[in-house]
Amino acid sequence: MTEPEHSAEVYLKRIADDMKIIRGQLTEVINYMREAESEVPEKMRRFIMYMHDVHDVSYLYESRGIPVPDYISRELERCDDRYRQLLVELHMDGGIFEKVRREMAKDPLNRWDHTRQLPKPKENGI
Repeated sequence: MTEPEHSAEVYLKRIADDMKIIRGQLTEVINYMREAESEVPEKMRRFIMYMHDVHDVSYLYESRGIPVPDYISRELERCDDRYRQLLVELHMDGGIFEKVRREMAKDPLNRWDHTRQLPKPKENGI
C-alpha cells in the first residue's frame, strides 16, 4: 500500500469545500423551484402537459381518418372535469391563483379586470 500524497486533513478540507459548493447550488435550485411554483404549481403544470398529450393523441387518430377510440375520449372527459376542479381549488381563498390574481389586480395598467374574480370582502369581518 502506498502512502497518501496529503494528510487526512487536506482531503477532509477538500470534501468540506465540495459539500459547501453543492449545498449552495442545491439551495439555489430549490429557490428557483419555489419561485416558479409561486405562479403555477408543479402538479398543475404536469396535469396540463398530460391533458395536452392525450388531446394530441386524439388528433393523431383524427388526422389519419381513424375514429378516436372511446377510451381516449373518456380520458379527455375525465381530464376536462379534473382541470375544472383544479382551477376551482387554485382560485379559492388562499389558493395560488387567487394570491397571484390579488397581486395582479394592484397594477393600474392591466389590460383585463382581475378584481372581478377575487372573493368579495365579508361585511363586518364575518
